[in-house]
Amino acid sequence: MIVVIQCAARKRKDAGHLQTRDGKRVVFISDPTIAPTSDACIYARPDDPSDHGGTWREYLLRYNETPQDNPLALLPALELYKERTYQCLGNHFGFDKTFILSAGWGLISASFLTPQYDITFSARADAWKRRRQRDIGRDLSMLPTNSSEPIVFLGGKDYLPLFLRLTTSTTSPRTVFYNSAEIPHAPGCRLVRCATNRKTNWHYDCASALLRGPIDL
Repeated sequence: MIVVIQCAARKRKDAGHLQTRDGKRVVFISDPTIAPTSDACIYARPDDPSDHGGTWREYLLRYNETPQDNPLALLPALELYKERTYQCLGNHFGFDKTFILSAGWGLISASFLTPQYDITFSARADAWKRRRQRDIGRDLSMLPTNSSEPIVFLGGKDYLPLFLRLTTSTTSPRTVFYNSAEIPHAPGCRLVRCATNRKTNWHYDCASALLRGPIDL
């Protein structure tokens, strides 16, 4: 089974940043034009041009070609977030079977070296951090193309459209867990309601239940 879980806002403070050629930190956000000014960093979108050639997303892909050479101390995606649920999923299902649905980078593998970023689909976020559904980027999709293993998605309704778009060509059966009173629209997916009273980050409770193994897939 392949598990996909949405990203989180709270990230480890020791996580590395991508940098410009002159050593300035790059903070990735949704809209640099309305971000607060800072002399300590530059703001950019993942698909903005970088001074390393190509876009920042392309530079990050090149950086990941030699993960053993990691001078910027980037963390694997599954270790980037403070919430322990991510690492628990990786330890239980395997890093090769665990993926992050990132509002900044797309559908990335657990081991993908990922820089600090501050992009979210949450409507509660500051405007310069918030990605709208109409904001189409060159999102990565790292799911194996030759696998027919079932895919489970743990995430909120704001992240569901991106999950559906990045998995539309898969032949694997997809299960989407949800917590809203209204059944989400997810064509081609099996829908399973996660029974929890938790409203914010309810998908962590769903992940815990999945780790215990009581959910019939």
